[in-house]
Amino acid sequence: MKKKNLTEEQMIFQDAVRTFMDRECKPNNAQWEKDGMVSREVWLKAGANNFFGIDVPEEYGGMGIDDFRYNTILIEESVRAENPGFGHSVQNDLVVPYLIRHCNEEQKKRWLPKICSGETIGALAMTEPSGGSDLAAIKTTAKDMGDHYLVNGSKTFITNGLLSDLVIVACKTDSKHGAHGISLIILERGMKGFERGKKLHKMGQIAQDTAEMFFKDVKVPKENLLGEEGKGFYYMMESLPKERLSIAAGSIAVIEFVLELTIKYCHERKAFGQKIGSFQNSKFKLAEMATEAEIARTFYDQCVFELNDKKLTPEKAAMAKWWITELELKVVDQCLQLHGGYGYILEYPIAKAYVNSRVQTIYGGTTEIMKEIIGKSLGF
Repeated sequence: MKKKNLTEEQMIFQDAVRTFMDRECKPNNAQWEKDGMVSREVWLKAGANNFFGIDVPEEYGGMGIDDFRYNTILIEESVRAENPGFGHSVQNDLVVPYLIRHCNEEQKKRWLPKICSGETIGALAMTEPSGGSDLAAIKTTAKDMGDHYLVNGSKTFITNGLLSDLVIVACKTDSKHGAHGISLIILERGMKGFERGKKLHKMGQIAQDTAEMFFKDVKVPKENLLGEEGKGFYYMMESLPKERLSIAAGSIAVIEFVLELTIKYCHERKAFGQKIGSFQNSKFKLAEMATEAEIARTFYDQCVFELNDKKLTPEKAAMAKWWITELELKVVDQCLQLHGGYGYILEYPIAKAYVNSRVQTIYGGTTEIMKEIIGKSLGF
């Protein structure tokens, strides 16, 4: 977020995150891309710097600060460090909210301290090979066996899929009741029958370990049920606005990052004896993008404050998600064009931003699903 919207404490936090990303992440980006995942070491270092579980109460190892601006700072500084592979936002913005809201006291003591320290890496497993956005149609089952569940099924496109130690899995505990038969059950590394597929090879974000998961007669103790049985779909819907705002945070950060790069390039690069930024077409394109970036930032910041005040509606989160991510694709494409041939070379950050950005309008709910949500709020 821009400094005008940050408190003094948040600016100190931003400086600390920036220093961490520059020292611990940026120098390792190339190696992590070769490996197809970040190191577990960086998770532990981030945990030691209190970058996980910001809103987790202090007695469970967190900072006890319920202000999404801190989460946004982490996302934006990752973008500035050209590091889309480190899945800290999944930990902070997807996994932690479920644990805070729905864990009982024993579960909080068992899981939250190691989530905050980075010893435990979390993931959220909803999407299945047979369907993406239709969460009510999931096929993974959890059969009640008395003192445990027997989980069978599969998930795909799971961020932190290989590194994760704790996975919140959406399962059908009652196949007769549709969405009302879905529960959330936590599977842990080492459970017999819980297998990871190979890392999925994506066109972008290649340092992010996205993978499939397979469950074959996985015996999961009843103590790993999250919240109440049959409430899983409601819990997922409750959490989606924050998830979508987290994705929008990455998009507005990329928009500002590539625009800054492109303005600098247009000042330095010359054609026909003049800076390419001085041509009318270039000036007009940059003027349009600068204006749209300002609009996006203003709207995004407003959504963050509404989220902090518990006033952000699902339809407004959907507006932010679809409009800002679509704007990201548009701005990155235009900025690449202004870079000319150099924009197509992966050594240039604009080229990596181009391939890394493409997924933004897809995961967390596609643009089309976002428009459906908004349309329904209008009475259709």
